[in-house]
Amino acid sequence: MIDATGPLNGLKILDLTRVLAGPTCTQLLADLGADVIKVEHPKGGDDSRKFGPPYVKDADGNDTVESAYFLACNRNKRSVTLDLRNPEGTTIVKRLLKSCDAMVHNFKVGGLDKYGLGYDQLKDEFPGLVYCHISGYGQNGPYKDRGGYDMQAQGMAGIMAITGEADGQPMKVGIGIADMMCGMYAAPAILAALRHRDATGEGQMIDLALLDTTVAWLNYVGVSYLTSGEPSARYGNGHPNIVPWEVFPSSDGYFILAVGNDSQFKAFCDFAGAPELAEDPDFETNAQRVRNRVAIVNKIREITAKQPTSHWLDNLPGLGVVASPAYTVPEVFEDPQVLARGMKHEMDHPASGTGKCTLIGNPIKLSGTPIDYRITPPSLGQHTDEVLAELLELGADERQALRDANVI
Repeated sequence: MIDATGPLNGLKILDLTRVLAGPTCTQLLADLGADVIKVEHPKGGDDSRKFGPPYVKDADGNDTVESAYFLACNRNKRSVTLDLRNPEGTTIVKRLLKSCDAMVHNFKVGGLDKYGLGYDQLKDEFPGLVYCHISGYGQNGPYKDRGGYDMQAQGMAGIMAITGEADGQPMKVGIGIADMMCGMYAAPAILAALRHRDATGEGQMIDLALLDTTVAWLNYVGVSYLTSGEPSARYGNGHPNIVPWEVFPSSDGYFILAVGNDSQFKAFCDFAGAPELAEDPDFETNAQRVRNRVAIVNKIREITAKQPTSHWLDNLPGLGVVASPAYTVPEVFEDPQVLARGMKHEMDHPASGTGKCTLIGNPIKLSGTPIDYRITPPSLGQHTDEVLAELLELGADERQALRDANVI
């Protein structure tokens, strides 16, 4: 194993998650230095390995079995194959837990109980274990036995009701944001539980649901409804509480204009050659602009469409007015700020014809213990022998016997 240098160096996580929510959580912990042991079924592994194309290309330009989806959230992990349906497989999990601080999984509620790996079945044997269970709907309630997926969570949490054009159909966010946010909530929950364990010796179970975490990040839109009793409309690229704050046309494309206060609105109007708008009682305050949203947005669109994007982007920021491009994905990874911040980085990858894979960097910047990019997203079972030898001291003959019995 390559020694970690991050602040979580020494922490061991047994990762029985797959697809996106759980792997997002465990990749974050791994980037911060934790030793994440990813347990996968010997035949096929994590479902997301098949979520393609695109796949990494070999030297002849042919697809490998390494999907971009899997690469996106499995960096810095060691892959071990185990068949949990085999009693020997569950025995190995329990032996691994003796060396681990936390276990994370996203099986359905009760899904691991049949293997003897439910929390109630483990807590007495491993009293200090932090056990994080990510599921669609959580451990209680009328939907607890249902499977849950990102799009269901977005729909049931109201995210799709506030996303998209005002007269359009309910629209999901363009990535699996419910899954990813659930994983992001899971990581600090695990660290908080470990802090408690370190102080008291007591482990605990963490119960995280996709629906709960997606409802939580309704945030100010949800609280606006709870405060006023009025449901939020769908505003397309607009903001429910701030105007103007959306995408506007230019003579050669589009740009983002985000006016955060009345003085910024005046500065924009003065530069745009329309100072009268900032003096109009219908538009002079944000509250009035929100009430008269359609009128002021239409007036601004007429103004911005007369000049190229560069006219607005080159001048407005210097006046304290937020204006920025609305990039395509390729443009994102060409931007000098994105590159300067290390948000695009390469790692060695043996399956790639170039010997490299390009990934998105971790956004956390720590001055003393920077993010540690040490292990390429692993091939299926790449570290099985290494981990079993290192943590369980199983010799080559023992590992071969497990392999012959289809346990690993």
